[in-house]
Amino acid sequence: MGGITLSAFMVAQALGQGQRLDPVQTFKDGGFMMWPLAFFALAGLVIIIIKFIDLKVKGGRNRTLLDETDQLLAEHRIDEAVRRCQESKAPAASILLAGLRRREEGTERVMKAIENAGLIELAGLERGLVWLATLANVAPLTGFLGTVIGMIQAFQAIEIAGEVEATTVAGGIKVALITTASGLTIAIPINIAHNYFVTEIDRLVIEMEESAQKMIDALHEIESRTTTV
Repeated sequence: MGGITLSAFMVAQALGQGQRLDPVQTFKDGGFMMWPLAFFALAGLVIIIIKFIDLKVKGGRNRTLLDETDQLLAEHRIDEAVRRCQESKAPAASILLAGLRRREEGTERVMKAIENAGLIELAGLERGLVWLATLANVAPLTGFLGTVIGMIQAFQAIEIAGEVEATTVAGGIKVALITTASGLTIAIPINIAHNYFVTEIDRLVIEMEESAQKMIDALHEIESRTTTV
């Protein structure tokens, strides 16, 4: 409700050309379509907060784990790297662990295990993004639906009155403007947040891919030394 009230206030400021309008009254004037828009705003805000915290926590854990495992693998301390991955809750832990557990089966099996684990972790990182994308699309469409309903009301008022007067159509047009502006006001920040999260996930994936490649190189080096000996 807080998000849509803010949207209503911004719309009221725009429509009032600097005049101070009551955002609560503007919300009411928007008609019943403002209620689904209020739900979209609240749902979007909750998902954004949860996803932001989730990615920040996972990102921090990932960086710590990758730094430690890279050092352990560079020193060929494989058993310690396995234990560190088992103890960690970072997304990269399951990916590296899947590869390390297959280290005796050859590089190809290691890469396949990493790929399968990576797909699972990527799905977990992207959880919630589909809802943000849906809200970003549905909110403006709902606002446009409110526009159509408002215009229908305006033309109905004209039909009943039998003549065109500003006061006759003002109510319907006001509903149309408020719902459209509210839908766009909700969709824009949600879409920005969605793109930000996609960028953050891509960054995490790149970090994990680089660390996985270092692990494969280290295992290949160990395997080569063992074969030589």
